[in-house]
Amino acid sequence: MKSSTPNTKSNITLKLDRNLLREIKILAAERDSSVSGLLTEKLEEMVRHRKGYEAAAKRAIARMRNAKDLGLMRLSSRDELHER
Repeated sequence: MKSSTPNTKSNITLKLDRNLLREIKILAAERDSSVSGLLTEKLEEMVRHRKGYEAAAKRAIARMRNAKDLGLMRLSSRDELHER
C-alpha cells in the first residue's frame, strides 16, 4: 500500500476483548507474525479489495454509457400486449 510519505508509519490504539486478543495472538503466532503484522496484512487486503471493486464499477459504468444499440425491441404497452 502506498502512502503519501514513503516509509512513514503511525501507531494506533485498539481496545479489544481480552479473549479476542488472546485468540488473535495465537493466530498471529501460527502464521509466524505479530498482531500488528497480521492486522496490517488484513487491512491492506481490505483496501485493495475496495479499490478493485471501485475500479471494476467504474469500468462497468463506462461500458454501459458507451454501449451501442443492442437491437432490443421497445417494450409493448399493456394495451398492445392484450391486442395479441
